[in-house]
Amino acid sequence: MANYDQLVLLSGAHKGTIVPVTGIVTIGRHPENTLQFDDLQVSRRHAQVFRKADGVYIKDLGSGNGVFVGQLRVDNYQLSDGDIIRIGRQQIQFRGAVQEQLESDFDASGLIEKDGLADNFEAEKAEQVYRTFFEVPQESITAMELREIQQRLRAVYAANQSIASERSLEKVFDAIMDQVFSLVPAHNGLILLVREKLEELSTEYVRSAVPGVKIQVSSTIVNRCFENGEAIITSDAPKDARFGGGVSIIAGNISSAMCVPLTHQGERLGVIYVDNHGESGAFGNSDLELLVALAAPAATAIRNAQYLAMVEQTYQDTLVVLANAIELRDHYTVGHTWRVTNFAMEIARELGWNDEKINEVQMGGVLHDIGKIAIDNAILAKTSDLSEAEFAQMKIHPERGADLLRDVKFLHPLIPYCLFHHERWDGGGYPFGLKGQDIPLEGRLIAVADAFDAMTSTRPYREGMNPDAALREMARGKNKQFDSVIVDALDRCYKAGRIDQVLQDYYKKEARSIACPFCSTFIRFDDSIHSGSQLQCSVCHKTISIIQKDDVFFGSLVSRKVDDSTSPPGYQI
Repeated sequence: MANYDQLVLLSGAHKGTIVPVTGIVTIGRHPENTLQFDDLQVSRRHAQVFRKADGVYIKDLGSGNGVFVGQLRVDNYQLSDGDIIRIGRQQIQFRGAVQEQLESDFDASGLIEKDGLADNFEAEKAEQVYRTFFEVPQESITAMELREIQQRLRAVYAANQSIASERSLEKVFDAIMDQVFSLVPAHNGLILLVREKLEELSTEYVRSAVPGVKIQVSSTIVNRCFENGEAIITSDAPKDARFGGGVSIIAGNISSAMCVPLTHQGERLGVIYVDNHGESGAFGNSDLELLVALAAPAATAIRNAQYLAMVEQTYQDTLVVLANAIELRDHYTVGHTWRVTNFAMEIARELGWNDEKINEVQMGGVLHDIGKIAIDNAILAKTSDLSEAEFAQMKIHPERGADLLRDVKFLHPLIPYCLFHHERWDGGGYPFGLKGQDIPLEGRLIAVADAFDAMTSTRPYREGMNPDAALREMARGKNKQFDSVIVDALDRCYKAGRIDQVLQDYYKKEARSIACPFCSTFIRFDDSIHSGSQLQCSVCHKTISIIQKDDVFFGSLVSRKVDDSTSPPGYQI
């Protein structure tokens, strides 16, 4: 019997990891999180799990892609034993403190590696089952049987259309399982896919119609199905001779189970597994035929979504490389792009923009300053006021950036973020001097996020403003420099605590933290760090050596420091 609450990773590179919920468990892409996922669908600080007097809760920290429990998107949700949490491509099961643990070899993903099953399966090749599903009916078939066949064909056609219409992998998984649960009497369903470059299956998606049930799956069924391409059905699993009274079947109280392979153009991608608890004979041969027929379009949709995800990942990585190229030339503003992007995404959520538009905001924020690649190094690195001629050259960067993006058709939606973020509401901005609503909304959004970061960020030549003071300053600029609606949305985000973690000095107040001597971002560290230890800044990625004097910590760059002895005035953005 467990004496503490647990989070169990069901998928991904760390599948099987168990994390006790003994304090606050943070989840995100940033390495400082308790659970760190290298997944661009996961925000740097995505969610946290914590205990209150009445139970354990999960809270969305304003993530871009949300936190899901089952099929429900949640903000602050009390967890129940067995709940499946989905964050990005990761699935995590919550297990409550008081629960009986069976004496078996189950691993944390619900699969069992050695379950003592007899090697006497009576399974049929999935290709053969697929063919029989579409066999021409015999002459003696009744009208009722013919109607049943027609209904099954219509169901598979409708399922195929539904699955094929989705593009993202997560939505494909949802669509597949929606159709599976609508066509067969399943209580639990899993999609397991082979991990890239490895010969093992990973649980990628879990759904249960029975709240609080711990899903347990026999690896013997799953592995035999995957390795041999066989469709397996058991109508009375605890007694079925084909499974030799396997431990996992009995322990899971599974009365009926089916497992079919996911095969695309001869390549085995994984399996779909479903089971039914407590209902003997829940599945028949017609159910197996339906599942096999459904697996074919499901495998195609999964492979297409995987290819699309690879293309999108490459696209996003390329944009980040372009943005990094700018910050490498101007180390005064290292981290600026990341912060502006995240401020803008939070404001967009507050304004009710949909997920697709927020993804666009993310890419637009990354590229909003890409035109600075055309500005002379001497101007970017100048440590005194710009001359009139130099400022005139600096003002061309929105148009130069837009020119770069025009050459690539799928980047066209990002042009407004780049071209209009220095326009002012009163018409005093550049490059076109647009006024009010004539400024595209995307430009007005980045203008607010850009200015807020410039005001609140500490540079080597000046301290950043307190966020409250910066917001008061921006409020004075409403309907002059900024769109008042967007400024008000930023203010609500700040007061709700949704942007604190993005601020450069978020960890400044912590006892064990230092400011990066290169980009001024505050870095926290735990008690294991001591004088002489080295850390890496999460924003500029410089290596920093920790120095301690009189109980005060500060950092020194391991690499050569840039001379920052002179300082330009104002807030460069």
